[in-house]
Amino acid sequence: MGMMGKLKETQEKVAATKKRLDTVLISQNSNDDLVKITLTANREIKSIQLADSLLEDKEQLEDCLILTLNKAIEKATQVHETEIATVAKEGMPNIPGLDMFS
Repeated sequence: MGMMGKLKETQEKVAATKKRLDTVLISQNSNDDLVKITLTANREIKSIQLADSLLEDKEQLEDCLILTLNKAIEKATQVHETEIATVAKEGMPNIPGLDMFS
């Protein structure tokens, strides 16, 4: 298979991986378990669950949401980048000096 064929195949595999990552769910709870966030590995929020007690304290709710969302997004980003890099590296030719994914 020529270089262009390999690149096209790699692009297709990356696209398929991105689609599959829509089904990979990442869950993150706040330290006190008052907030639970679920999102896909493509960083799309699927659900947010809040303890009723947070509804009485706006500032605490905001703080918990920010911290928990940031942790969840960080986890999802790690999964996403690892999966995409793995697929892309498999399809890339071994060119000396061009080690983009290590």
